[in-house]
Amino acid sequence: MNIKKSIVLRIRVAFLAIVLFSLAIGYKIFVIQFVQGERWEKLHTENLIDFKDVKPTRGNIFSADGSLLATSLPFYRVCIDPTIAEDDIFNKGIDELAEKLQAYFKDKTVSEYRRKITKARTDKKRYIILNHKPINYQGKKEMSEWPIFCEGRSKGGVVFEKVDKRFMPFSMLAQRTVGFVNEENNGAGLEYSFNQELGGKNGKALFRKMSGGNWKPIHDENEITPVDGIDIVTTIDINIQDVAEASLRNHLASHDADYGCVVLMEVATGEIKAIANLGKVGEGQYAENYNYAIGSQGLTEPGSTFKLASVIALFEDTDINLSDTIDTGNGEYEFYDRIMRDSKPGGHGKITLQHAFETSSNIAISKKVNEYFGAKPDKFLEHIQKMGLTEPVIFQMDGVAKPFFKTTSSKTWSGTTLPWMSIGYELSMSPIHTLSFYNAIANNGTMVRPMIVKETRVADQVLDRYSTEVVVDKICSDETLKKVRIMLEGVVENGTASNIKNNTYKIAGKTGTAQKLVNKTYSRTYYTSFVGYFPADRPKYSCIVVIDNPKGYQQYGSDVAAPVFKEVADKIYAQDLDLQEPIKTQAPANTGIYPVIRGGLYDDLKFLCNALQIPNHTSTNANDDWVQASVENKTVVWYDRKIVAGIVPDVRGLRLKDALYILENIGLHVSIQGSGRVASQSIAPGTRYNKGNYITIVLN
Repeated sequence: MNIKKSIVLRIRVAFLAIVLFSLAIGYKIFVIQFVQGERWEKLHTENLIDFKDVKPTRGNIFSADGSLLATSLPFYRVCIDPTIAEDDIFNKGIDELAEKLQAYFKDKTVSEYRRKITKARTDKKRYIILNHKPINYQGKKEMSEWPIFCEGRSKGGVVFEKVDKRFMPFSMLAQRTVGFVNEENNGAGLEYSFNQELGGKNGKALFRKMSGGNWKPIHDENEITPVDGIDIVTTIDINIQDVAEASLRNHLASHDADYGCVVLMEVATGEIKAIANLGKVGEGQYAENYNYAIGSQGLTEPGSTFKLASVIALFEDTDINLSDTIDTGNGEYEFYDRIMRDSKPGGHGKITLQHAFETSSNIAISKKVNEYFGAKPDKFLEHIQKMGLTEPVIFQMDGVAKPFFKTTSSKTWSGTTLPWMSIGYELSMSPIHTLSFYNAIANNGTMVRPMIVKETRVADQVLDRYSTEVVVDKICSDETLKKVRIMLEGVVENGTASNIKNNTYKIAGKTGTAQKLVNKTYSRTYYTSFVGYFPADRPKYSCIVVIDNPKGYQQYGSDVAAPVFKEVADKIYAQDLDLQEPIKTQAPANTGIYPVIRGGLYDDLKFLCNALQIPNHTSTNANDDWVQASVENKTVVWYDRKIVAGIVPDVRGLRLKDALYILENIGLHVSIQGSGRVASQSIAPGTRYNKGNYITIVLN
């Protein structure tokens, strides 16, 4: 009995002890959580250590010639551990340091800076940010000489935390194409599309979280060094990009349009040399706010530029010829319950297929397509698919829009779909897709994939080189190619784009003016375009220009978009010697015992000849400062170079500095190839020019 009572007593004591212990734990938890919570939270915050990511330096983006489009520049945030400096160093230097900080940042008074640093030292704070405004490398060098800071990290406590900032040397040029990446890794353009390559790999380092929420790096042997991003080399030509943006901006403003884009591509390679996108951001103000050339906002009904696909389908599937006639009547034609109209009042009457294409007759093209494919629309769609138009362009940048084409099984397909589709309605394509199609015509029928990045590299070592990829080996037969090339040249020579015809080189292309669908009704607002290639007889470049919703009297592609194409093409032609017939090199003016004298500044040349006792005199009509030389009867005769306003002078035979002086003073932009004297010039002497035109001179 006594044993039983003893056991029960022990159990009760043990149980009571457990209860009391549990209550004590609960009480302690309560005290820590609610009574002392703020204190422990503060200690936790002040002493938290974490192994955090260290971001690498982002890779560069280069243009085709090696110019920087985007780079990361090192900036620094000025911090200090005020407890490190010895008392004598601190007390001696704090006043002057505060003065220099105030003079540099100009955001606090001298006393505020002194008080901030001194208080942090008294409170034994190990890390404070003196100013959140980053400084550049020169600023860092300057500050490293200041009192206390000159002692370095170990004795003065100064910390210059590196902060990389993205910088675009050409400012807004190709801004949307270069793009961006934000802190959430969202973005646009090349920065976003090649983020994995440009971004590199994060490193790891130990950080201590200080009061105020700032993190201080703790340098130790466990650090993992970040791997910097690799560079990408684009196909963009800075000069062409500049020309394209400037021309597009001027014409958008003059027509008060909503947006526009220009894409210029090298025919054989598919390399994009310029891609400009400008949207309206204010009255008369435009900026690169979206990539209309490739994105869904630029996906729209192309209008008459699609007529090229329709005539290719006709040539491929029928025996129709350029000279076959079509009766377009008075400019109105009824397809079932809808009336189609031509832009010419009163219509074109009876015209050939070639003339119909050149003048962009809706009725003529639609009648022929409906005549041959009305009973078999799937056959027409089969041709469109063969041309590579129904699949999206596979491009090196994200955000490429997918084209839209109805099929005969679509719920909205009707008897009027085929006629309207044949002239570029009831379908949607992006500008870059249309350009790829026209580029294939210039490229002997081979459709290549547009390319904007040609290399990735680290320093001078190429990691990956992207080559031209073929999308469609042959979009049509050689016989069809021959016919459509004649038609495309005819558009500029005799048709809707005759306003951009010139005698220097030939352009082939097609205008487009599509009414825009607003609230399911076609409105009196237009999407205008011109797409083509040049020189037409030996194509090197293809280009598309789009201007959306131009205001005013001129609202057609020929008046709005085609002039932009011409301006861009003219300037490229002027600076690309490969496009031109070579100008014969002028033979040396002197023979025999005379030194080679070709030309230059009259006063200088006359002085030299007199000093060398070489007979010389001016021709009877010479009255210019700049002359060219000729040897006649053992005498050097000076003739005028005839530098006339608005006319390109002859600078062949001149030294580089003389040629540059003449050409740049009349307002031409000059690019140079070779060394020596001027052997040839890209714009022939006597040609009219506008200020700002480009000219290339070759020296040898």
